[in-house]
Amino acid sequence: MANAAPGSGDLPSAELWASHNRMVMEPLESNDPEVFGIIKKEKQRQRLELELIASENFASRAVLEALGSCMNNKYSEGYPGQRYYGGTEFVDELERLCQKRALQAYGLDPHKWGVNVQPYSGTGARTALVEPHGRIMGLDLPDGGHLTHGFMTEKKKISATSVFFESMPYKVNPTTGYIDYDRLEENARLFHPKLIIAGFSCYSRNLDYTRMRRIADANGALLMADMAHISGLVAAGVAPSPFEHCDVVTTTTHKTLRGCRAGMIFYRKGTRSVDPKTGKETLYNLESLINQAVFPGLQGGPHNHAIAGFAVALRQAMTPEFKAYQQQVVANCQALSAALVELGYNIVTGGSDNHLILLDLRNKGTDGGRAERVLELCSIACNKNTCPGDISALRPSGLRFGTPALTSRGFRQDDFRRVAAFIHRGEAGAGARPVRGIELTLRVQSDMSPKATLREFKEKLQEEGYQADLAALKEEVEAFAGTFPLPGLPVL
Repeated sequence: MANAAPGSGDLPSAELWASHNRMVMEPLESNDPEVFGIIKKEKQRQRLELELIASENFASRAVLEALGSCMNNKYSEGYPGQRYYGGTEFVDELERLCQKRALQAYGLDPHKWGVNVQPYSGTGARTALVEPHGRIMGLDLPDGGHLTHGFMTEKKKISATSVFFESMPYKVNPTTGYIDYDRLEENARLFHPKLIIAGFSCYSRNLDYTRMRRIADANGALLMADMAHISGLVAAGVAPSPFEHCDVVTTTTHKTLRGCRAGMIFYRKGTRSVDPKTGKETLYNLESLINQAVFPGLQGGPHNHAIAGFAVALRQAMTPEFKAYQQQVVANCQALSAALVELGYNIVTGGSDNHLILLDLRNKGTDGGRAERVLELCSIACNKNTCPGDISALRPSGLRFGTPALTSRGFRQDDFRRVAAFIHRGEAGAGARPVRGIELTLRVQSDMSPKATLREFKEKLQEEGYQADLAALKEEVEAFAGTFPLPGLPVL
């Protein structure tokens, strides 16, 4: 008798098979109480904290429903009409709809622009546009740029873009905090980049795309905008659009756009230039380069559930309500900035044109790492960030605050003025002694050696006296935050 094939043992009993069928239909709460409990705690944290991280937002219920749909189940390597799997009829329909909405949301002519909606993030465009060891320029990370724009240190190449390409950063003026376009122009003439990246992670002013286009043209470079942070503002028309000036525009979809986590790469089509002598046209060839870089170059099957999620967000982005939301985001940011200035804080560039500000704590005698930890213990979520002129990224001088998430919860200018008071100093109820946000940071530092490490600072915060102040402010913050609704699904 021939040996049985591996795995061909006894079939499961009818009882076990029935149990399996019940398991795949069981809700999360009873199927995996441990994971359910963690998610439930995270939702409570989001509901009770003041979420001020500029790159975060609260997706709508409709977006989350699409994200958690059966679109998660389908593999669909390839592009609409050219898949490597069968059963992709409705995946194709969804992807084409998402592409159509993406172009509509930003007012783009489909004959002049195309878009790839498959990226897991927006970083894939770099590999399509620049050959290995090609030259790129992006805003330096310590000056507000993003890690993926070519960041490196004197000792080490940090991001993949600095490993694969030769990168040279451009900088901000250390006094004003504004991008130094004159120095960018000068350095570009020396460096001869193939790609200049117009984008940021922590820069509170509008970019001068016109000036950057001139610099790119003078050096025969492509100009690529990374509008991940401001994509919702651009869609709503409350921030300058990069599309008029750029060859390629990339974005994530979960920040101000308020979708789920994914990315898009927009690229120009048609005529790039015309020879004035011969009249011969040079056409863009970006579409094939970018599509091939995304798949099969960098990733496999697209996340169809994510495409469904941000397709919903794109539809929402074309509504009057979304424009009103983005206008409120900017108004709230300016109110938060003005309130902190009134309290004696320095804001890099003196204010904001968009959704974020960078608070420079050097005049207060503390740094971002220590202040971030104190605020976190008081249920105020933000992130430490380098400021122009910082010497060490290990002890950044600033805190980055953003207004998109709390604006999604219904906060307006007066509410953000209250938030500024919590950041600075909160009052623990009528008649009680004041408890402090950043001011508590200064008090803890005054009780320690000036050479104390961040680890020692965090240990000092565990002392009973400080814990009482932290608990009092945390209670005030959470009572305030808990009065605002949290977008999303009703259960989780």
